[in-house]
Amino acid sequence: MTATHTPRAHTARRQWAQGLTVFAAVMLMIAGLLDIFRGIMGIAEDDVFVATRNYVFEFDLTGWGWIHVILGAVAVIVSLGLFQAAMWARVIGVGIAGLIIIANFLDLPYYPVWSIVMIAMSGFIIWALCVARQDVTADSFEQPPRNV
Repeated sequence: MTATHTPRAHTARRQWAQGLTVFAAVMLMIAGLLDIFRGIMGIAEDDVFVATRNYVFEFDLTGWGWIHVILGAVAVIVSLGLFQAAMWARVIGVGIAGLIIIANFLDLPYYPVWSIVMIAMSGFIIWALCVARQDVTADSFEQPPRNV
């Protein structure tokens, strides 16, 4: 056996993949919760948001609020599936994180710094979900066998 095919290397890759999946699940849950709170602020028409004029993608603040609440709720549900290492959650998680990036890009003039933070956070979520191979995470979150 080569050094990359030893049981120890396989276990290390599995632990790395499981760690990335947990990272993505936690980050997606946090992003979802923060998006829900941001949406509630928009629906309540809070004074936190910047009023912009002549913006191409201009929506009513309440409309943006509902978009963020819906994306956040779906993100929280998908993150629960990621904790179970479900393949559907990985695929939908990448899609939801992409939609969060798009929504925050379009929402950039209203709340610029936070939009950039959410874009970066969603980028890390997409990276973590795409870099871990499914065959390595297929064992879900089982404990690796112990050497006796």
